[in-house]
Amino acid sequence: MPIIVNLDVMMAKRKMSLNELSEKVDLTLSNLSILKTGKAKAIRFTTLEAICNALDCQPGDILEYANDDDIRTTNR
Repeated sequence: MPIIVNLDVMMAKRKMSLNELSEKVDLTLSNLSILKTGKAKAIRFTTLEAICNALDCQPGDILEYANDDDIRTTNR
């Protein structure tokens, strides 16, 4: 998938656990875990806004685009 989710990186930079973020954004642990592992198919802007607010970051700090060529090159 060309969209890479860097939520775990931002959480580590902010020293915030999944439980703490879950409470701050009012999202279940399972839904947040799906997002964190990159298995989510979509994200609501309100959820993205709440996560950015809790982590004091920008959407681009969490979501990254990489085309298929970049991914193939990286995996070699």
